[in-house]
Amino acid sequence: MPDAGENEADDGKRFPSDLSKFGAIKKTADGFTYLDPAQFHEYFAADLSAEQAAFMARSQVSNLADNFKAVITTPAWRSKPSWMLAESDRTINPDLERCYATRANSHKVEVFGASHAVNVSRPKEVAALIEEAAWHAR
Repeated sequence: MPDAGENEADDGKRFPSDLSKFGAIKKTADGFTYLDPAQFHEYFAADLSAEQAAFMARSQVSNLADNFKAVITTPAWRSKPSWMLAESDRTINPDLERCYATRANSHKVEVFGASHAVNVSRPKEVAALIEEAAWHAR
């Protein structure tokens, strides 16, 4: 939830994640990033089984590294209500998530002990948050 003029890469430098501190982000020769499969379980899906995390690591889709440097022009949260699900994330620093949520005056739900793969590990909590947001949007 960067603000106008911000980007995810710079915000991540202000609030470094464990993922970035421990070199789990790898870059291809053509400028795409992916998570080191050997570190995927620990930094992305720690609350899933090793088997589930290994499957996710094998099936991950690379992301263009420059996407994280894209500068936001008009953040939706400035004019619309927002919801934030914060977790015990090692992919995104939880302090950055909380900073974003506070700044955007988000409806916030914290799922303690959940990894970045919270939609897989805690589907009921994620569905409840989506339902709450949808209910408020009608």
